[in-house]
Amino acid sequence: MTLDELVTQLRAAYGTSLRSVVLYGSAAAGGAEHVAKRSDFNVLIIVDDVPLGRLRELSAVTRAWRDAGNHPPMTFTQREWRSCSDIFAMEYADILERNKVLYGDSPFEGITVEHDDLRLQLEREAMGVLLRLRGAVLLAGNDSSEQIKLMAASLSTLMVVFRGILRLAGRRPPHGYAEIAREVAALSGIDAAPFEAVAQQLRDSKAIPKERAQAVLVAYLTAMEAVTAYVSALPNTRP
Repeated sequence: MTLDELVTQLRAAYGTSLRSVVLYGSAAAGGAEHVAKRSDFNVLIIVDDVPLGRLRELSAVTRAWRDAGNHPPMTFTQREWRSCSDIFAMEYADILERNKVLYGDSPFEGITVEHDDLRLQLEREAMGVLLRLRGAVLLAGNDSSEQIKLMAASLSTLMVVFRGILRLAGRRPPHGYAEIAREVAALSGIDAAPFEAVAQQLRDSKAIPKERAQAVLVAYLTAMEAVTAYVSALPNTRP
């Protein structure tokens, strides 16, 4: 299912209740971060209401969209969208910065993200990423293929945290994962090398050799622990 087909199906299902369909994330930004045929599409939907019947009607469409390798669209009512920037500060900041309106009106007028909201969510998300990463390491054991796979699977989520760190510092995050890692390294003192290696792995330009997988994973986990400690030490309010 293509983006155009998804929008057509959404318009047919929601009718006049559909206000906006927005592409956000790496696909909207373009550049090296989005890998054609391997990166997914993130879609935001704004509607007047979300009755259960409509959701049932869209079940087959959503399954087809998921089967094409994408997350189910994130659906807000207009009222919800305009009142949730405090609890989803990281997500809103990312959407505001990297978006493309596919249908309807732009839903961004008057939407802002407060520094303190971003700071608090960032600490929670950084720790959450670290805990999930440790769990994945436990499951992977000494299997080098699984170690490489878990790093590749975690990088995009980890980069959401990294972009949040840069925004707190008043910087606009670059598009490429390696570039983002280097800027965060300059702020926090971590080693950017393991993140650069995984970014290269995702782009198929330089695969991580299996014999180096464990060493890269150790550096990857150590750096993420340092990032989490760095975020935890940041002031709760803007200086």
